[in-house]
Amino acid sequence: MTDAQTADQKAAPGAPAKPAMRDSLVAAAFRLFLEHGYEQTTVDDIVKAAGVGRRSFFRYFPSKEDVVFPDHEKCLADMTAFLRDSADTDDPVVRVCDAARLVLRMYAENPTFSVQRYRLTRQVPGLRTYELSVVWRYERTLADYLRARFSARRDGTLRADVIAAAVVAAHNNALRAWLRADGQGDATAEVDHALAYVTEAWSSERPAAAGGEEEDDVVIVITRRSTPMWRVVRDIESGLNQG
Repeated sequence: MTDAQTADQKAAPGAPAKPAMRDSLVAAAFRLFLEHGYEQTTVDDIVKAAGVGRRSFFRYFPSKEDVVFPDHEKCLADMTAFLRDSADTDDPVVRVCDAARLVLRMYAENPTFSVQRYRLTRQVPGLRTYELSVVWRYERTLADYLRARFSARRDGTLRADVIAAAVVAAHNNALRAWLRADGQGDATAEVDHALAYVTEAWSSERPAAAGGEEEDDVVIVITRRSTPMWRVVRDIESGLNQG
């Protein structure tokens, strides 16, 4: 029996899916990264500091890079399930914005760790590349959902890809500002503010303009039945231009 199996058996039934040994490996890894540097720290160093064997490390993490991003796989799974459980009546743009908030929640659960990881990825190009690949997977998850929802539209694929990219860009802009501020401030409010730009531009549930009127104007053209179509079109264009 491995040391990881022994530790897992000590957990009470119904314990969280994230075992204590996994947390210990992450904690040991980041302690060494901060003390000695990421490149200088090996997997052997991490397992020695955590008091476990190499087999235990690779049971939880395929590589050293993965220990820097321990919760993204679960977050991706949660996002996929959240989108899969959507109702047909849900506004798809609002839904993907809510899905992006799951990523924020993951970061906000442990601000100290999130800030440390942000600083580390800024220092190590390889980790930055790895992080970008994770961001791409989030974007693809959102886009896949939107493509299904917009499948009846001629521009459905393009619309889905553009909205998914906009959601990720808005979310990450606010998230990184919060991380640069050392996790201080209201991250939820900042992300909500950023995502509002996306819903205002793309959602079918956009709020009405001030005064309860819709933002789009209505142009009414009164003409004789015998009026040539080219003149009707000209009058409509004239009315739109006047608006």
